[in-house]
Amino acid sequence: MRLLLAGVACVSLLVAGPAIAQDKKGKIPERTQKVLVDNDRVRVTETVYPPGGGTNTANQPPYRITRAIKGGTLERTYADGKKEPAAFKTGEVKEQPAAKAPYTLKNTGKSDVVLYTVQIKK
Repeated sequence: MRLLLAGVACVSLLVAGPAIAQDKKGKIPERTQKVLVDNDRVRVTETVYPPGGGTNTANQPPYRITRAIKGGTLERTYADGKKEPAAFKTGEVKEQPAAKAPYTLKNTGKSDVVLYTVQIKK
């Protein structure tokens, strides 16, 4: 009987897991961002997007260079509802132009995505 109850509890956690990723207000867990350098010329950050996590507010980032410390797939969602994937392979370096429209990000994978980003200030 105990074994059956333990099995049911495990299955319940597996099924409920994705629902736990969002809080009661429907917001996704925020990313964590560490600012490594921020001066009048550059801003350098390391950002961790947990599974199901991302940004709750739209941003419109400037031109930047991004290196994936730990790769994965993020999903951009624009104000008009359009969605597009942003995939990063571990070790990959991407030159990213300034965003044309604000968007939110969400990690659609099952592990952290860690990005190291350098933004040039004008």
